[in-house]
Amino acid sequence: NNILLMQILLLILRLFSVKPQKPFVNVRFLYRFPDKLLVLTVATTETDGFKRFIRSARHFNYTIKVLGRGEKWRGGDYMSMPGGGQKVRLLKSTLEEITEEDKVVLFIDSYDVVFASGPKELLKKFQQVGHKVVFSAENLIWPDRHLEDKHPHVREGKRFLGSGGFIGYAPNLKTMVADWTGKDNESDQLFYTKIYITPEKRVHALKSINITLDSKCRLFQNLYGALDEVVLKFEDGRVRARNVMYDTLPVIVHGNGPTKLQINYLGNYIPQTWTFETGCTVCDEDQRLLSGLKSEYPLVVIGIFIQQPTPFVSVFFERLFNLKYPKDRLKLFIYNHEPHHEQHVHSFLEDHGTEYRGVKVIGPEEDMDSVTSRNLGFDTCRQDIDCEYFFSLDAEVVLKNTDTLRILIEQNRPIIAPMITRPGKLWTNFWGALSADGYYARSEDYVDIVQGRRVGVWNVPYISSVYLVKATVLRTDLAAEDVFHSEALDPDMAFCRNVRDQGVFMFVTNRQEFGRMLSTENYKTNHLHNDLWQLFENPLDWEERYIHENYSRIMTEDIVETPCPDVYWFPIFTDIACKHLIEEMENYGQWSGDPNRRHSTCTIQGGYENVPTIDIHMNQIDFDKDWQKFLLDYVAPITEKMFPGYYTQALFDLAFVVRYKPDEQPSLRPHHDASTFTINIALNQVGTDFQGGGCRFLRYDCSITAPRKGWALLHPGRLTHYHEGLPTTEGVRYIAVSFVDP
Repeated sequence: NNILLMQILLLILRLFSVKPQKPFVNVRFLYRFPDKLLVLTVATTETDGFKRFIRSARHFNYTIKVLGRGEKWRGGDYMSMPGGGQKVRLLKSTLEEITEEDKVVLFIDSYDVVFASGPKELLKKFQQVGHKVVFSAENLIWPDRHLEDKHPHVREGKRFLGSGGFIGYAPNLKTMVADWTGKDNESDQLFYTKIYITPEKRVHALKSINITLDSKCRLFQNLYGALDEVVLKFEDGRVRARNVMYDTLPVIVHGNGPTKLQINYLGNYIPQTWTFETGCTVCDEDQRLLSGLKSEYPLVVIGIFIQQPTPFVSVFFERLFNLKYPKDRLKLFIYNHEPHHEQHVHSFLEDHGTEYRGVKVIGPEEDMDSVTSRNLGFDTCRQDIDCEYFFSLDAEVVLKNTDTLRILIEQNRPIIAPMITRPGKLWTNFWGALSADGYYARSEDYVDIVQGRRVGVWNVPYISSVYLVKATVLRTDLAAEDVFHSEALDPDMAFCRNVRDQGVFMFVTNRQEFGRMLSTENYKTNHLHNDLWQLFENPLDWEERYIHENYSRIMTEDIVETPCPDVYWFPIFTDIACKHLIEEMENYGQWSGDPNRRHSTCTIQGGYENVPTIDIHMNQIDFDKDWQKFLLDYVAPITEKMFPGYYTQALFDLAFVVRYKPDEQPSLRPHHDASTFTINIALNQVGTDFQGGGCRFLRYDCSITAPRKGWALLHPGRLTHYHEGLPTTEGVRYIAVSFVDP
């Protein structure tokens, strides 16, 4: 009886000691159970690259566990020496907590990795390999080249192990890292490589670890040594990286080693960041919207840098003042290296300086170099606890969009530039790629971005001239006081290299039109108003400054007036053009009739002016070439419209500014002009600047007695339009006259 009782008790104990069985997962259909996949990654700090990795993981609903958060990184610097042991330690510790035998673990880097597809595809491809652990593969062996001969040969594909990504069943990975006792700064890749190549461990591996490589990049694509193999594939609203050598679509793309710029380029598109069907899908994510802001706007320090003689600086300051941003939330840091521009800085500050929160000026008398000034500008923001952004703005930037500052802040990027261009050229203030020696290279998408066929916010390796930097970046990643200094590089290139080295992303946006860049070539400062001489170098800026706002309507609307027969009257000059031309002539001062005049009267065909005036000719101030271009670009089209069938080359023998004064030369006797047609532009205003004046055409007994400032009279010169200049009775009258096609 006792024996029977003992047997019954043992049976009961066995029944109650049986562990509950987990739901069975058929390994043939592992991809149907994405919840069996756990992604592990190490990130001690949340860099821009890490945020990109997480965004791509969330796009495909990966389950991510981040290891080492808050720890100090002791794993070394991959760019200069082996390291990564800290990752093995963290992985080993985490695997000990996983008890599920059918759990699949993907261990992957994060700072330079993006997912191109989801868990189902990854698990399916892993299952198809038929091994328990699969490592990424590379063309290049690292860190110990002496181990090359010990690597197993592969029939096709890459031969060497890459430790930046591997996938396997949790028990097999536990066995693989069980023997790790290394230091945090020792090489993880060397540790895994020795397991893979050691024959004794390989025999053991066949029984319990069962390692292989993803030689044809079906799961993992390492970019180092394989840049020529990888292209973007756009299809059906999706973007993938395609390996053209093996015709595979890797699930994970890793910018290992010195390929950070390439992964940044691919990350502009993968996964579905930008497609031809949708455009930019992430441009409106994580924005810092200012509209409806109840608290004060962020405080911004605007760094203005005038490093060389630059045209249209007075216009630059006008645009700065017109930025749509509360001026009590702006501080100005102005660096001016050019004595020529002191008048422009002084005039702006005299008119508007008190409207800003604060102003600091570094003038030419301080003899500060460009590098020091830019470092000092950054430091001005760093040291100001209220500063949230530094907006760097070079004087040659034509910032047309008054909302630029608001737009950049709302995009909420660490460093972001508005794309600016040079009209008619592919030049911009960003580079899409870098050459091997760190200089300009053209990315595949550069032209499309510049020409607006691809619109978005782009991660790029270089920006210049105008950009916004978060103060938090200046106080952390860019805390060094000499980020613009380099023995070999220009300040802007040195800055961008330092930014890249810190793993901080730089962006450029072409979502809106922002403006353009001036050409500073051939800009001379030997005149009073040097911008007048910019028609060749900066024609758009010259037009905006000096051509009447209604001029463009002439060709499409009926605004040309006819005050007398075959006399056409139309707007052509702005008030500032009239003012500058008068002041330039008076500054030159050598009017005809002046005994101190240095030039003889200019001749026309067949002799001297038959009806001389008190004047200064355009060639006397070296303005004749610019004036002819003005006639060709702006007067010739009107002539051809008013006189159909006549085509002018806008050639002239005489072009001059005439001055009429009651006590000098008040009028001009009747005469014909030695021209096919004549242009007469009023440079000041009757009733305000002078009294009297005007022009009378005797044949038609038709007078124009109230010429409008900035308006041109166009009339035939010979035979039909015999005319005289009516007396100026008070003040001084100025007109610009051209005898065209003599």
